Amino acid sequence: MINQKLNSAINWQKYLQYFEWDKILTNLIQSIVWIIFFSILFIIIRKIGRGLINHFFKRYRSKYADNFVEKRISTFHSLSLNVFMYSLWFFWIYSILSVIGIPVGTLVASAGIFSLAIGLGAQGFVSDIVSGFFIILEKQAEVGEYVQIGTIKGTVAAVGLRTTQIVSDDGTLNFIPNRSITTISNMSRNNMVAMIQITILPETPIQQALEIIEQVNTKKTPEYPEIVDSPNVLGTVTLPTGKLALQINITAKNGTQGKISHDFLGFYLEALQQADILLPSQNYPNQ
Repeated sequence: MINQKLNSAINWQKYLQYFEWDKILTNLIQSIVWIIFFSILFIIIRKIGRGLINHFFKRYRSKYADNFVEKRISTFHSLSLNVFMYSLWFFWIYSILSVIGIPVGTLVASAGIFSLAIGLGAQGFVSDIVSGFFIILEKQAEVGEYVQIGTIKGTVAAVGLRTTQIVSDDGTLNFIPNRSITTISNMSRNNMVAMIQITILPETPIQQALEIIEQVNTKKTPEYPEIVDSPNVLGTVTLPTGKLALQINITAKNGTQGKISHDFLGFYLEALQQADILLPSQNYPNQ
């Protein structure tokens, strides 16, 4: 038994003698040094590249401030950073694999066996890029615009190669894959309508209420330059719940319809309350 263990140890020693440990250690140290070098170079290039891109687009953004072109520049700024970072990551990974000794070129050339599997796996990625390209080309949405995509509504933060980023009204940052975007409702291109509905009771004096609303419109509309047309008092409408309401539509510049709606609803309710017009309690959420 002891002889067998001794022979096994001797065999292992003979086997280990075949390795050129000095050469292996030298190659290992060289590989580590090269990996550190490429990583540091990657960080430096990323910092310089991002700085140059930001500086370049900042100059042109200040030139076209408060202009539709500014949003277009912001969109291309986001896209340029996206492309730069993807390219940089690709070359860094390629460099590290080459340093380790993995024949990247040979692997790519012999990848025909796995081409079908890779193709199927990359379908989503390619669809994202193609969809993102057409979103930008057709100017469907620009950075800073208020849009609705599916059930998500908010401000466009970035349009990238793979995803479009939307910041919701509550601050939530939503990442939407471009391939899943079928319809974009852009609410920043045309004038928008602030639709105000005031629920009423069957016994509410409708004609008197409408006269008060018209008086409020005459008094308050000149104070809001965002309003592009005279308020349109539609009168009595039926809500989906079956209740009655007075509806007023106010056309305003895009992005201001929310404020117009909130302000004028408050003006209407205050005036109706001062005139002792009977209204349902849900019109006064603080009561």
